Amino acid sequence: MQENYVINVENSINSGQVFLWKKNGVFWYGVNGQDVLRIDKNGIIKSYQNLKTDFFRKNDDIDIIIKSISRDKIVRNAVKKYHGLRILKQEPFQCLISFIVSSNSNIQKIKTSLENISRKFGTKIEFENQKFFLFPKSEKLAKVSINEIRKCGVGYRAEFIKEAANIIFSKEVDFESLKKSNYFEVKKNMCSIPGVGNKVADCIMLFSLNKLEAFPLDRWMIRILEKYYFNEFHLETKTITEKQYNILHEKIVNHFGPYAGYAQQFLFKMERENYQKKWL
Repeated sequence: MQENYVINVENSINSGQVFLWKKNGVFWYGVNGQDVLRIDKNGIIKSYQNLKTDFFRKNDDIDIIIKSISRDKIVRNAVKKYHGLRILKQEPFQCLISFIVSSNSNIQKIKTSLENISRKFGTKIEFENQKFFLFPKSEKLAKVSINEIRKCGVGYRAEFIKEAANIIFSKEVDFESLKKSNYFEVKKNMCSIPGVGNKVADCIMLFSLNKLEAFPLDRWMIRILEKYYFNEFHLETKTITEKQYNILHEKIVNHFGPYAGYAQQFLFKMERENYQKKWL
């Protein structure tokens, strides 16, 4: 086995990609849509539903990806420091709702809100002598009232969550066909969902729809670009307009290549660790 194929489970789960995860002894347990996954330190997965899942994207040629994104010493250092960090392949509906909830929030608050949603609307199951609540299906969230969703602590996002559930349940936006579509087509579809802007769309595309060129730009990433890449990606304003976001994305892909999303994840992990920010 080549060295790059090592998976660092801890770094991958604690990198802002997922929220409904907890560590119990030597295992990580996480809700992934209608499934619960148990993962050991070597990345071996046991599924409650006995499904095969490429959660750590083992089918990606990680050697080629690492070589492709390591175009400057900043990324090279981040890759070296957080060796084994992977992009996770999540269930798309849970990923969509998670990142709608994530707007203007922090990881602890997002986690609590999503736990409330699962507890209130998801199916309760037992797996390895532990109780879990599966993430509710789009059908369930489409049928409940905005007020019931608001009780989960999601504030103004309750309306977005219900509308998003309606859109997915009615197949107005179809995840399976989007996985096969190109970046720009998927982006357009994602941004048609209320509560989904450029950054949230890029997160969903990167973490659940196989769009590895997606590069979510939040305040952390803007800070990183200004700090390490001032000359390459100079920003004129503090807030990014849609036009600026698209221009910046094009520059980023030109710089980091077609797997820019992996570069984003390494840089994001590095910077938050530098500031000793809390994870799960």
